[in-house]
Amino acid sequence: MNWISDVVPPRIRSLLRRDTPENLWVKCPESGQLVFHKDLEANLYVVPGSGHHMRIPAKARLAALFDGGTYEDIPTPEVPADPLKFRDVKRYSDRLKENRAKTGRPDTIMLAAGSIEGQKAVVAVHDFEFLGGSLGMAAGEAIITGMLTAVERRRPFIIFTASGGARMQEGMFSLMQMPRTTVAVQRLRAAKLPYIVVLTNPTTGGVTASYAMLGDVHIAEPGAVIGFAGARVIEQTIRERLPEGFQRAEYLKDHGMVDMVVKRTEMRPMLARLCALLTRAPVEPPLAAPEPQPA
Repeated sequence: MNWISDVVPPRIRSLLRRDTPENLWVKCPESGQLVFHKDLEANLYVVPGSGHHMRIPAKARLAALFDGGTYEDIPTPEVPADPLKFRDVKRYSDRLKENRAKTGRPDTIMLAAGSIEGQKAVVAVHDFEFLGGSLGMAAGEAIITGMLTAVERRRPFIIFTASGGARMQEGMFSLMQMPRTTVAVQRLRAAKLPYIVVLTNPTTGGVTASYAMLGDVHIAEPGAVIGFAGARVIEQTIRERLPEGFQRAEYLKDHGMVDMVVKRTEMRPMLARLCALLTRAPVEPPLAAPEPQPA
Protein backbone atom coordinates (compact mmCIF):
# COMPACT_ATOMS: atom_id res chain seq x y z
CA MET A 1 0.00 0.00 0.00
CA ASN A 2 1.14 3.59 -0.68
CA TRP A 3 -0.13 7.11 -0.07
CA ILE A 4 -2.01 7.19 -3.38
CA SER A 5 -4.14 4.18 -2.46
CA ASP A 6 -4.54 5.31 1.18
CA VAL A 7 -5.28 9.02 0.87
CA VAL A 8 -6.31 9.91 -2.70
CA PRO A 9 -10.05 9.41 -3.45
CA PRO A 10 -10.91 6.71 -6.04
CA ARG A 11 -11.97 9.14 -8.78
CA ILE A 12 -8.74 11.13 -8.60
CA ARG A 13 -6.80 7.87 -8.32
CA SER A 14 -8.26 6.70 -11.65
CA LEU A 15 -7.02 9.90 -13.29
CA LEU A 16 -3.49 9.37 -11.94
CA ARG A 17 -3.33 5.78 -13.16
CA ARG A 18 -1.89 5.35 -16.67
CA ASP A 19 -1.90 2.13 -18.61
CA THR A 20 1.62 1.15 -19.71
CA PRO A 21 2.06 -1.30 -22.61
CA GLU A 22 3.39 -4.68 -21.48
CA ASN A 23 5.88 -4.93 -24.35
CA LEU A 24 7.45 -1.50 -23.83
CA TRP A 25 10.78 -3.15 -22.94
CA VAL A 26 12.03 -6.48 -24.26
CA LYS A 27 14.51 -8.65 -22.38
CA CYS A 28 17.27 -10.40 -24.30
CA PRO A 29 17.13 -14.15 -23.48
CA GLU A 30 20.93 -14.44 -23.69
CA SER A 31 22.35 -11.39 -21.93
CA GLY A 32 19.32 -10.21 -19.97
CA GLN A 33 19.67 -6.76 -21.53
CA LEU A 34 16.50 -4.65 -21.62
CA VAL A 35 15.86 -3.07 -25.02
CA PHE A 36 13.22 -0.46 -25.85
CA HIS A 37 10.82 -2.14 -28.28
CA LYS A 38 11.06 0.68 -30.83
CA ASP A 39 14.86 0.32 -30.92
CA LEU A 40 14.48 -3.44 -31.32
CA GLU A 41 12.10 -3.03 -34.27
CA ALA A 42 14.39 -0.48 -35.90
CA ASN A 43 17.27 -2.99 -35.64
CA LEU A 44 15.21 -5.79 -37.29
CA TYR A 45 14.61 -7.50 -33.92
CA VAL A 46 18.34 -8.02 -33.31
CA VAL A 47 19.43 -7.07 -29.78
CA PRO A 48 22.04 -4.30 -30.24
CA GLY A 49 24.30 -5.35 -27.37
CA SER A 50 24.44 -9.15 -27.63
CA GLY A 51 23.53 -9.54 -31.32
CA HIS A 52 20.88 -12.11 -30.40
CA HIS A 53 18.41 -12.64 -33.26
CA MET A 54 14.87 -12.62 -31.91
CA ARG A 55 11.88 -13.83 -33.87
CA ILE A 56 10.75 -11.25 -36.43
CA PRO A 57 7.15 -11.02 -37.74
CA ALA A 58 6.66 -12.16 -41.32
CA LYS A 59 5.39 -8.78 -42.53
CA ALA A 60 8.30 -6.95 -40.91
CA ARG A 61 10.76 -9.33 -42.59
CA LEU A 62 9.24 -8.77 -46.02
CA ALA A 63 9.09 -5.00 -45.55
CA ALA A 64 12.79 -4.94 -44.63
CA LEU A 65 13.72 -7.24 -47.52
CA PHE A 66 12.09 -5.61 -50.55
CA ASP A 67 13.04 -2.28 -52.09
CA GLY A 68 11.09 0.53 -50.49
CA GLY A 69 9.26 -1.99 -48.31
CA THR A 70 6.76 -2.60 -51.12
CA TYR A 71 5.89 -6.00 -52.56
CA GLU A 72 3.11 -7.93 -54.28
CA ASP A 73 1.13 -10.19 -51.98
CA ILE A 74 0.61 -13.53 -53.76
CA PRO A 75 -2.63 -15.29 -52.69
CA THR A 76 -2.38 -18.86 -51.43
CA PRO A 77 -4.84 -21.60 -52.49
CA GLU A 78 -7.59 -22.83 -50.18
CA VAL A 79 -7.50 -26.39 -48.80
CA PRO A 80 -9.87 -28.50 -46.63
CA ALA A 81 -9.67 -27.04 -43.12
CA ASP A 82 -9.89 -30.19 -40.97
CA PRO A 83 -9.75 -33.35 -43.11
CA LEU A 84 -9.37 -35.76 -40.16
CA LYS A 85 -11.78 -33.99 -37.74
CA PHE A 86 -8.91 -34.06 -35.28
CA ARG A 87 -9.36 -33.27 -31.62
CA ASP A 88 -7.02 -33.41 -28.63
CA VAL A 89 -7.56 -30.91 -25.80
CA LYS A 90 -9.61 -28.83 -28.25
CA ARG A 91 -10.80 -29.18 -31.82
CA TYR A 92 -8.25 -28.58 -34.58
CA SER A 93 -10.79 -26.37 -36.35
CA ASP A 94 -10.94 -24.17 -33.23
CA ARG A 95 -7.15 -23.93 -33.15
CA LEU A 96 -7.16 -22.77 -36.76
CA LYS A 97 -9.75 -20.09 -36.02
CA GLU A 98 -7.73 -18.82 -33.06
CA ASN A 99 -4.48 -18.63 -35.02
CA ARG A 100 -6.14 -16.99 -38.02
CA ALA A 101 -7.62 -14.34 -35.75
CA LYS A 102 -4.24 -13.81 -34.04
CA THR A 103 -2.11 -13.55 -37.19
CA GLY A 104 -4.66 -12.29 -39.72
CA ARG A 105 -3.56 -14.94 -42.26
CA PRO A 106 -5.14 -18.22 -43.40
CA ASP A 107 -2.05 -20.28 -42.52
CA THR A 108 1.67 -20.16 -41.77
CA ILE A 109 3.13 -19.35 -45.22
CA MET A 110 3.17 -15.84 -46.64
CA LEU A 111 4.07 -15.36 -50.32
CA ALA A 112 5.35 -12.15 -51.91
CA ALA A 113 7.07 -10.94 -55.07
CA GLY A 114 9.19 -7.85 -55.59
CA SER A 115 12.68 -6.46 -56.06
CA ILE A 116 15.67 -6.88 -53.73
CA GLU A 117 18.18 -4.16 -54.65
CA GLY A 118 16.86 -4.35 -58.20
CA GLN A 119 16.88 -8.17 -58.38
CA LYS A 120 13.36 -9.55 -58.87
CA ALA A 121 12.44 -12.58 -56.78
CA VAL A 122 9.55 -14.59 -55.32
CA VAL A 123 9.78 -15.02 -51.55
CA ALA A 124 8.03 -17.32 -49.06
CA VAL A 125 8.15 -16.76 -45.28
CA HIS A 126 7.17 -19.13 -42.49
CA ASP A 127 5.23 -17.42 -39.69
CA PHE A 128 6.17 -19.28 -36.50
CA GLU A 129 3.32 -17.60 -34.63
CA PHE A 130 0.83 -19.69 -36.62
CA LEU A 131 0.91 -23.14 -34.94
CA GLY A 132 4.71 -23.11 -34.73
CA GLY A 133 5.11 -22.70 -38.49
CA SER A 134 4.10 -26.35 -38.89
CA LEU A 135 3.83 -27.92 -42.33
CA GLY A 136 0.28 -28.83 -43.29
CA MET A 137 -1.74 -28.99 -46.49
CA ALA A 138 -2.18 -25.22 -46.67
CA ALA A 139 1.53 -24.59 -46.14
CA GLY A 140 2.48 -27.22 -48.71
CA GLU A 141 0.11 -25.78 -51.31
CA ALA A 142 1.43 -22.27 -50.62
CA ILE A 143 5.06 -23.31 -51.06
CA ILE A 144 4.27 -25.16 -54.29
CA THR A 145 2.33 -22.11 -55.53
CA GLY A 146 5.31 -19.89 -54.77
CA MET A 147 7.73 -22.17 -56.61
CA LEU A 148 5.47 -22.48 -59.66
CA THR A 149 4.98 -18.70 -59.67
CA ALA A 150 8.77 -18.31 -59.73
CA VAL A 151 8.96 -20.72 -62.69
CA GLU A 152 6.20 -18.85 -64.52
CA ARG A 153 7.82 -15.45 -63.96
CA ARG A 154 11.39 -16.71 -64.44
CA ARG A 155 12.56 -15.43 -61.06
CA PRO A 156 14.66 -16.89 -58.22
CA PHE A 157 12.75 -18.41 -55.31
CA ILE A 158 13.77 -17.58 -51.72
CA ILE A 159 12.23 -19.14 -48.62
CA PHE A 160 12.70 -18.21 -44.95
CA THR A 161 12.03 -21.31 -42.86
CA ALA A 162 10.93 -21.38 -39.20
CA SER A 163 9.03 -24.49 -38.24
CA GLY A 164 8.63 -27.24 -35.70
CA GLY A 165 7.99 -29.80 -38.45
CA ALA A 166 4.94 -31.55 -39.88
CA ARG A 167 1.51 -30.70 -38.45
CA MET A 168 0.34 -33.69 -36.43
CA GLN A 169 -3.35 -32.70 -36.61
CA GLU A 170 -3.34 -33.51 -40.34
CA GLY A 171 -1.54 -36.85 -40.11
CA MET A 172 -0.57 -38.41 -43.45
CA PHE A 173 -1.92 -35.37 -45.34
CA SER A 174 0.81 -33.33 -43.68
CA LEU A 175 3.56 -35.87 -44.39
CA MET A 176 2.59 -35.97 -48.06
CA GLN A 177 3.65 -32.32 -48.37
CA MET A 178 7.28 -33.40 -48.02
CA PRO A 179 7.47 -35.29 -51.36
CA ARG A 180 5.12 -32.79 -53.04
CA THR A 181 7.34 -29.81 -52.22
CA THR A 182 10.39 -31.87 -53.26
CA VAL A 183 8.83 -32.36 -56.71
CA ALA A 184 8.22 -28.60 -56.91
CA VAL A 185 11.91 -28.01 -56.14
CA GLN A 186 12.74 -30.23 -59.12
CA ARG A 187 10.57 -27.95 -61.28
CA LEU A 188 12.80 -25.04 -60.23
CA ARG A 189 15.88 -27.08 -61.09
CA ALA A 190 14.49 -28.04 -64.49
CA ALA A 191 13.81 -24.36 -65.21
CA LYS A 192 17.40 -23.53 -64.09
CA LEU A 193 16.20 -21.02 -61.53
CA PRO A 194 17.98 -20.37 -58.22
CA TYR A 195 16.48 -21.76 -55.03
CA ILE A 196 17.85 -20.06 -51.90
CA VAL A 197 16.95 -21.22 -48.39
CA VAL A 198 17.37 -18.99 -45.34
CA LEU A 199 17.22 -21.10 -42.18
CA THR A 200 15.95 -19.19 -39.14
CA ASN A 201 15.37 -20.23 -35.55
CA PRO A 202 14.04 -22.91 -35.30
CA THR A 203 13.95 -25.12 -38.41
CA THR A 204 13.30 -28.73 -37.41
CA GLY A 205 11.37 -31.90 -38.19
CA GLY A 206 9.83 -32.67 -41.56
CA VAL A 207 10.64 -29.22 -42.95
CA THR A 208 14.36 -29.88 -42.47
CA ALA A 209 13.88 -33.36 -43.95
CA SER A 210 12.43 -31.93 -47.18
CA TYR A 211 12.56 -28.55 -48.94
CA ALA A 212 14.63 -26.74 -46.28
CA MET A 213 17.73 -28.77 -47.17
CA LEU A 214 17.29 -28.90 -50.97
CA GLY A 215 18.40 -25.37 -51.82
CA ASP A 216 21.19 -24.32 -54.15
CA VAL A 217 22.49 -22.10 -51.34
CA HIS A 218 21.78 -22.49 -47.63
CA ILE A 219 22.06 -19.42 -45.42
CA ALA A 220 21.44 -19.46 -41.67
CA GLU A 221 20.84 -16.67 -39.20
CA PRO A 222 23.26 -16.56 -36.23
CA GLY A 223 22.36 -18.92 -33.40
CA ALA A 224 19.51 -20.62 -35.27
CA VAL A 225 18.59 -24.16 -34.18
CA ILE A 226 18.53 -26.41 -37.25
CA GLY A 227 17.98 -30.17 -37.17
CA PHE A 228 15.53 -33.03 -37.42
CA ALA A 229 15.06 -34.46 -33.91
CA GLY A 230 15.62 -32.48 -30.74
CA ALA A 231 18.96 -32.54 -28.94
CA ARG A 232 17.51 -34.23 -25.83
CA VAL A 233 15.93 -36.99 -27.94
CA ILE A 234 19.27 -37.64 -29.66
CA GLU A 235 21.14 -37.73 -26.33
CA GLN A 236 18.63 -40.18 -24.86
CA THR A 237 18.87 -42.37 -27.97
CA ILE A 238 22.66 -42.57 -28.33
CA ARG A 239 23.28 -42.13 -24.57
CA GLU A 240 26.13 -39.73 -25.18
CA ARG A 241 26.74 -36.08 -24.46
CA LEU A 242 26.39 -33.93 -27.59
CA PRO A 243 29.09 -31.40 -28.53
CA GLU A 244 28.77 -27.78 -27.46
CA GLY A 245 26.62 -25.78 -29.88
CA PHE A 246 25.22 -28.91 -31.56
CA GLN A 247 22.47 -28.09 -34.12
CA ARG A 248 23.32 -24.39 -34.01
CA ALA A 249 23.95 -22.50 -37.24
CA GLU A 250 27.66 -21.95 -36.56
CA TYR A 251 28.23 -25.64 -35.76
CA LEU A 252 26.45 -26.72 -38.96
CA LYS A 253 28.51 -24.28 -41.03
CA ASP A 254 31.74 -25.70 -39.61
CA HIS A 255 30.57 -29.21 -40.53
CA GLY A 256 29.39 -28.42 -44.07
CA MET A 257 25.60 -28.46 -43.59
CA VAL A 258 25.19 -24.71 -44.13
CA ASP A 259 26.99 -22.55 -46.69
CA MET A 260 27.13 -19.34 -44.68
CA VAL A 261 25.87 -17.64 -41.53
CA VAL A 262 24.65 -14.12 -42.25
CA LYS A 263 23.38 -11.48 -39.85
CA ARG A 264 19.85 -10.28 -40.43
CA THR A 265 21.04 -6.72 -41.01
CA GLU A 266 23.28 -7.98 -43.84
CA MET A 267 20.79 -10.44 -45.36
CA ARG A 268 19.27 -8.13 -47.98
CA PRO A 269 22.50 -7.24 -49.86
CA MET A 270 23.67 -10.85 -49.62
CA LEU A 271 20.48 -12.19 -51.22
CA ALA A 272 20.66 -9.55 -53.94
CA ARG A 273 24.25 -10.55 -54.80
CA LEU A 274 23.36 -14.24 -54.86
CA CYS A 275 20.37 -13.65 -57.16
CA ALA A 276 22.52 -11.59 -59.52
CA LEU A 277 25.30 -14.18 -59.48
CA LEU A 278 23.08 -17.23 -60.02
CA THR A 279 20.97 -15.61 -62.76
CA ARG A 280 23.92 -13.77 -64.36
CA ALA A 281 21.94 -10.57 -64.10
CA PRO A 282 23.70 -7.21 -64.23
CA VAL A 283 24.14 -5.51 -60.86
CA GLU A 284 23.02 -1.91 -60.75
CA PRO A 285 26.01 0.23 -59.72
CA PRO A 286 25.50 2.61 -56.79
CA LEU A 287 24.80 6.22 -57.68
CA ALA A 288 28.01 8.23 -57.85
CA ALA A 289 28.31 11.37 -55.78
CA PRO A 290 28.07 14.57 -57.86
CA GLU A 291 31.38 16.21 -58.64
CA PRO A 292 32.00 19.56 -56.92
CA GLN A 293 31.45 22.52 -59.21
CA PRO A 294 34.23 25.12 -59.53
CA ALA A 295 33.59 28.42 -57.85
